[in-house]
Amino acid sequence: MTIEQLHQLFLEFPQVCTDTRKISPDCIFFALKGDNFNGNSYAAEAIKKGASYAVVDEREFAVNSKTILVKDVLTTLQNLAKFHRNYCKAKVVALTGSNGKTTTKELITAVLSKKYKTIATKGNLNNHIGVPLTLLSITPDTEMAIVEMGANHPKEINFLCQLAMPDYGYITNFGKAHLEGFGSEEGVIKAKSELYDHLTTHGKSIFFNADDPIQKNKLGSVVEKYGYSQEDNQFFRIKLVSADPFVKIAVGNTIISTQLVGRYNFTNCCAAILMGQYFNVDLDKIKEGIENYAPQNNRSQIINKNGHHIILDAYNANPTSMTAALESFQQLKADHKIVFLGDMFELGKTAEKEHQEISDLVTNMNFDQVYLIGENFYKTKGYLNKYKSFDQLKETLKNSTLEHATILIKGSRGMALERILDIL
Repeated sequence: MTIEQLHQLFLEFPQVCTDTRKISPDCIFFALKGDNFNGNSYAAEAIKKGASYAVVDEREFAVNSKTILVKDVLTTLQNLAKFHRNYCKAKVVALTGSNGKTTTKELITAVLSKKYKTIATKGNLNNHIGVPLTLLSITPDTEMAIVEMGANHPKEINFLCQLAMPDYGYITNFGKAHLEGFGSEEGVIKAKSELYDHLTTHGKSIFFNADDPIQKNKLGSVVEKYGYSQEDNQFFRIKLVSADPFVKIAVGNTIISTQLVGRYNFTNCCAAILMGQYFNVDLDKIKEGIENYAPQNNRSQIINKNGHHIILDAYNANPTSMTAALESFQQLKADHKIVFLGDMFELGKTAEKEHQEISDLVTNMNFDQVYLIGENFYKTKGYLNKYKSFDQLKETLKNSTLEHATILIKGSRGMALERILDIL
């Protein structure tokens, strides 16, 4: 079966599933493989549960007319997504970056959906499987598709661009993320810039932070670029009014009061405001979209519990985002501040150095109490409270009473520091 023929089948049954636990009626099941599973062995179950067809790549599982045998299921899924993207008329906005991708994506969606029929990446499904699934969620009436792209190795963003063929793009920032795969900050900049390289090559438009010297320098000669700035009048002016704790923004005489904490969320909002302005969304609708957005899933959430005022930012962490979170927390006006920091993952050979630098930074910030959790932080030099595991921290907290405080909780996803909420 050709991709064109498979696409015709997809138009008839426009739901795709890769997990038999989430089968929807009349979907097409793609039998993907992983390190510990073989989707082919679930094809019959998928059809039994209501899938119209199952795409497999092992002949023994192609047992009837409802199973479609292909050379490679993942490649077929990607090729189908690329074909469908080109078939549909939606404009595609791609975004990547070291920090803030998902929040920025959700803010852009909140703004553009005020005027356009908009779809966006669900959660953070932003890899070689997630991007195809997002593209396949585009419907005939979709006008804007916001596609988040993640990467931890060079050439990944370029590959995802080949699938999505974006009309517009935005990079949130360049930071110390996934250094294990990129090798260095320079490697991060080069890899994330694959999005801008692709857009420039194809004559497409770029949105950017004109106050970021890296982005401004890289895009110096690019014609189709649209930036925002706090000071430079040649770009769209957006000003940070305050962030204590919630970010407040001025666009001309309009004040936008967000539900987002931390100065680092200012630029995430700016991207959404800039795109709303570019795509002719009324400013009052831009304001409405951003003000109504509330973070979830452990991303800069504000939680009040047992007398504590908690900033829960435990979805992910790297040296850049952790530094930004600490600096923002330091600027908050509060009498009693406590910090919980968990290990940062995927730093490779730089892990020891980066954890020590964060330890030194937080030591000099003079918070009332600091707790470092994880094997990497445990190895750091200094006199802070250090715990090799979460269980060790748990025992300490169970046997102590914390005064009512303003608390920052920040760590990589694998540390699952939201568990601290259960024992405060």
